[in-house]
Amino acid sequence: MKRELPAHIAAALGGNRADSAGQAWAGRDLSGPDNPLHAFDDDDGAADAGLTIALESLRVPTDQPGPGERAVFGALTTARVFIPIVAEVSAHARTDAGLQADKEADMSLVTLSAPDGRKALPVFSSTPALQRWHPEARPVAVYAARAALAAASESAELLVLDPGAALTFVLRRPAVWALAQQLAWTPSYEDAGLAELIGATAQTLPDVVSVGVRPAAGVVTRTADGSVAGGGGPGPELRLDLRLRAGLTPDAVRHTVSSLRAKLLALPDVVERVDSLDIKLLR
Repeated sequence: MKRELPAHIAAALGGNRADSAGQAWAGRDLSGPDNPLHAFDDDDGAADAGLTIALESLRVPTDQPGPGERAVFGALTTARVFIPIVAEVSAHARTDAGLQADKEADMSLVTLSAPDGRKALPVFSSTPALQRWHPEARPVAVYAARAALAAASESAELLVLDPGAALTFVLRRPAVWALAQQLAWTPSYEDAGLAELIGATAQTLPDVVSVGVRPAAGVVTRTADGSVAGGGGPGPELRLDLRLRAGLTPDAVRHTVSSLRAKLLALPDVVERVDSLDIKLLR
């Protein structure tokens, strides 16, 4: 079955197959101002300045990733990014010599598989970054919010910004959904209302003494040179520090943790606002 591109991506492709002289863009340098392979006038393919500043701020060591992650999200609400499109053979033909030849090719979005198996959509801050990653991919310029819509249409829960670059930033599912809907986003580990809901839910279990929330270890990531970046990791996103009543048997501990996880996953607000959850037992 032929996979259709999202309508807004197909529209962006439709009018940009060749330049005004009829020369195809394929095989040409797409990074300069003379080759605007997209519908953004006067766009030279460089990274958005605000997005670059927000990403660079993550390089400052911190134990509070919220401001940095919110800054990148805020920059993405107005930034132009590039989605890679590649040719995918959809039909073959036989030559007179009996050899198989490509007859038709469709343009399709590139998707990735995250370490946890979820689908991710790669996007790029600039055409040079995209071409370093996949020289044959065609860059289509869109606002990041439209890229988030494309991710949703592909059932991709993550946006991966600049894979293969010195700093790669993963926008996790709640942020992707917020960006697609052009809504504000608060990281789950900074969400006071969410913390209150989790605390109230935990207190319905008789063996729970206390529960606290904080950023999980998967919020931070590492740059290409191995240094820690304060945000943009693929998850886990939210850590619950859970303290249980003393003297419980191992089976009772497992039952309480399993019950808490099940109760939380039954709450729509938790499912929508938390990308991934890590529960740690405190002694």
